[in-house]
Amino acid sequence: MESEIPRPFQKELTCSICMNYLTDPVTIGCGHSFCWPCLCLSWEEAQIPTCCHVCQRPSQQRDFKPDICVKRMSLLARQARLRQILSSKEHICVTHQETKKIFCEEDKNLLCLLCSNSQEHRGHRHCPIEEAAEEYREKLLKQMRSLWGKIQENKRNLNEEKRKILTWDVSIRENMLKTEYRKLYPVLCMEEQKHLERLQKEDENIVEQLKRSEAKMVQTEKHLKRMYEELMRMCHKSGEKLLQDLGDLLIRSETVQQHMPHPVRPVLSIKPITGLIDRLNLCRVEISLSNEISNHNIRLFEDVRTFVLRQDHQDASLNSDRSNYFAAWGAHIFVSGQHYWELDVDNSWDWAVGVCKLSWKNIGTMLATKEIFLLLCMKEGDHYRILTSPPVTCQYIEKPLGRIGVFLDFKSKSVSFLNVAMRSLIWTYPAGSLNFPVRPFFLTGHNDQE
Repeated sequence: MESEIPRPFQKELTCSICMNYLTDPVTIGCGHSFCWPCLCLSWEEAQIPTCCHVCQRPSQQRDFKPDICVKRMSLLARQARLRQILSSKEHICVTHQETKKIFCEEDKNLLCLLCSNSQEHRGHRHCPIEEAAEEYREKLLKQMRSLWGKIQENKRNLNEEKRKILTWDVSIRENMLKTEYRKLYPVLCMEEQKHLERLQKEDENIVEQLKRSEAKMVQTEKHLKRMYEELMRMCHKSGEKLLQDLGDLLIRSETVQQHMPHPVRPVLSIKPITGLIDRLNLCRVEISLSNEISNHNIRLFEDVRTFVLRQDHQDASLNSDRSNYFAAWGAHIFVSGQHYWELDVDNSWDWAVGVCKLSWKNIGTMLATKEIFLLLCMKEGDHYRILTSPPVTCQYIEKPLGRIGVFLDFKSKSVSFLNVAMRSLIWTYPAGSLNFPVRPFFLTGHNDQE
């Protein structure tokens, strides 16, 4: 019985957050133990660094390890308390004057042994109350872990939407198109106007989608946390209360997790510019690639993913494990004039096209240098992300298919990337960006299972 358990022992098995016996206990760096659900929830909104609730020592630990020994002792303490509760008059069978020790799965009732063998309950599934209570407690904990994962997923998605809203700006692309049209014929003013009007309309639609998505995720966050707190309260109930009050809580928890909002994937349409490729073909050069390397461990895309996805997506599947990468530098060095070439990227898993400073050779430091101009395509799950660097910037367009054009213009000191199949402009760096000799660069990755 619980009264036979020394109070100091009971105190050691009590979570200082919920003041109940430890459930799914974990121990942090300072040595104090807490319920895993309580610690996760209390640290979710806490200031960084988070502190122990007992000794107030800072703790950076997040990968909590279960304490199996403490969990077993907490189980024994809960069972002792349950036996004491069941021995009270409230849980004595009125008909047979015996202690209720059996749980009926069908009726969700507590029964004495004689009642469980009666004609009314004989065909039902029964088990000892102590066993049933811990079985359902474990089911609750499993649901809580799953739900916590969904809470974190929604949090990452919400941060992503907020980041998109904060950084979304098509004015740079608008100015880029205006500059390009100025280089072409005056008769294209009508095409330019339609192009810019379409861009403005897409801009308005995407901003509206992002705001709706953000609001939906904020609401989902509230629903998920309310469900998590409800599961936690149920999990902390004594065994007999848990069995009688559980109801459809597990089913409702599963239902909530099946309706998770996904981030908006904004896509701006890429429209052809009349005469663009024809004009650039006047500067067409043939390039040869040399200084080749092939390596399973080229780190460029690991670095890009780390930079773009940041800590919010540290547990995301990034599809980089089984890719075989090939990189090559152009043999020719460009120092002046205007030069245009094309490279085929259609079958690549990940790829990067552009130019780099002739002295640069270390792929591992690519993102840390400003001596490159790159257009990158990076696969994430079933989608592709198109980026330019430096700085690493997401271009919200569809993955180009076929050939990518690269245009060096030392007159305006700029670099442009083109979608050859669509005869359209992907990106142009601001005038004055190109102020050093460069050579072509190409990196491609193929998945080993393709």
